[in-house]
Amino acid sequence: MAKKKKVSMNYMESIPTKNPERPWRVKEDGIVEVDMENKGFYHMLAQKFFKKPRISHISLDKYGSVVWQSIDGKNSIMDIVKTMEESFPDEKDRMLDRVVTYMAILQNNRFVYVKGAKV
Repeated sequence: MAKKKKVSMNYMESIPTKNPERPWRVKEDGIVEVDMENKGFYHMLAQKFFKKPRISHISLDKYGSVVWQSIDGKNSIMDIVKTMEESFPDEKDRMLDRVVTYMAILQNNRFVYVKGAKV
């Protein structure tokens, strides 16, 4: 049986903000695409010798796109969970875990900041 994460109410009241260094856009199909600059020595080598791009365009899935667009500097994590439950009512029972996990991934990759919050 999978171990459930315990999420504090403090975290649920936290308000995430997008990293301003990550330009993004909504594509015609409604999917959000976030740009990430590949910096550092190893990225420089890969760009020079293997013709890797300097900027990666990361397309979020349908869930990630709704989460991303809900991050406006006003909505709390709980508000985002509610938005997700409304957007995907058939998956309402899984939404809390999905959003908390996704927010942790966004934080770890510095796509968003959640002040003082640890999952």
